[in-house]
Amino acid sequence: MEQNTLKEPSYVEQLLEILRSDLNKEDLLERLDDYHENDIAEALEHMQPEERIRLYPILGAERVAEIFTYIEDPDEYLKELDEDRAAAVLSEMDSDDAADVLEEMDAETQERIVSLMDDESSRDVQLILSYDEDEIGSHMTTNFIVIRNDLNIRQAMHELVRQAGDNDNISTIYVEDENKHYYGAIDLKDLIIARDYTPLEDLISTSYPYVKDKELISDCIERIKDYAEDSLPVLNDEKCLIGIITATDIVEVVDDEMGEDYARLAGLTAEEDLNEKLFESIKKRLPWLIALLFLGMMVSTVVGAFEAVVAIIPLVICFQSLILDMAGNVGTQSLAVTIRVLMDENLTGLQKLALIFKEIRVGFCNGLLLGSMAFVFIGLYIHYFKDNPLSFAFRISGCVGISLLAAMVVSSIVGTVVPMFFHKIKIDPAVASGPLITTVNDLVAVVTYYSLAWLLLIHSMA
Repeated sequence: MEQNTLKEPSYVEQLLEILRSDLNKEDLLERLDDYHENDIAEALEHMQPEERIRLYPILGAERVAEIFTYIEDPDEYLKELDEDRAAAVLSEMDSDDAADVLEEMDAETQERIVSLMDDESSRDVQLILSYDEDEIGSHMTTNFIVIRNDLNIRQAMHELVRQAGDNDNISTIYVEDENKHYYGAIDLKDLIIARDYTPLEDLISTSYPYVKDKELISDCIERIKDYAEDSLPVLNDEKCLIGIITATDIVEVVDDEMGEDYARLAGLTAEEDLNEKLFESIKKRLPWLIALLFLGMMVSTVVGAFEAVVAIIPLVICFQSLILDMAGNVGTQSLAVTIRVLMDENLTGLQKLALIFKEIRVGFCNGLLLGSMAFVFIGLYIHYFKDNPLSFAFRISGCVGISLLAAMVVSSIVGTVVPMFFHKIKIDPAVASGPLITTVNDLVAVVTYYSLAWLLLIHSMA
């Protein structure tokens, strides 16, 4: 019997048929009301520029703004409008979304369009654009509801209804005092069910968490995630409420931080995307690759110093990659764990020391187990498949096993201590990227392996 599966609906074909039809404006808008803006945005992406240009005046600035919110690169589509209409669309967007679009434009175009926006939108956007991209203020929105703490319940409800027409983030109502300083927050549900005679003060959470506008995202991301609120107020140095950061903003911030950390772990200076220009991709990758080239030369130089070992016993080179790969893997694992732990800004020196010893123990235990396995299986392999005497076979496998143990312990230390050092000197620990750790570990592993081979094999044979 065939099992029915729920398929994700796709309305693009339906919407393309509607958008390309000869319906009059009223009928077209009425048909579009049945669809979500995300689906309309996807349909617009399948249309030709001339088709979209015909539709923009019909949809109107407010509807176009809602649709553009769901488009990956709205600045590319905004170029299809003249600057007056582009400014009208941006004025209808949430301030943070409008700021994101404007950031993709050149400074001259950005300045012209901002000057054409309405006064309130222009002021809000300029405020957000004034922050560095790694500051919380650059991700906040001015779309929120704020009331005074000296209102009664009826007045508070009236103010809520009045502001809700322009602001859709209403699940939390923020409160300020008579001096316009942040005072606290009220849950919408509590305000709705409150009786007229209930003092507004009873509903206000004066200990509601907040973030500062100039705080670095990396410094407070864990705190934001821990509170798990729909939104958090953003305050300036005077403790005035200037915006909020929503759950959607938080998800985007976390995603951006993870993307940047992942890029750095890969040895990149920033994230790349599919449409990025060739020169930009080269510029991001080249600095680390140049540094790693010289480190790689050091590794090759060390191997060259032991060419006598390879010349006498060529078999030892067969197991070099095994040791290097395992050292790199262990170092990268320790690096990932350490970066994750270092995100906790409250970590004490004792806890950091405990992490180092824990990683050393993990590296030692794993190295002991894998080194023992390598000793047995490689020894048997060399004896039976390479026709070497048993004692010689196990001397080589002993070099591999001991080197594996040493390399894994050292790799655990390097993968833990290096990011801690970067963190201590106020550099993002993710800069201690995977390729850097791997290359350093390669150097240590090569020295260990060939030194043991010299002592246990060449020296003992002399």
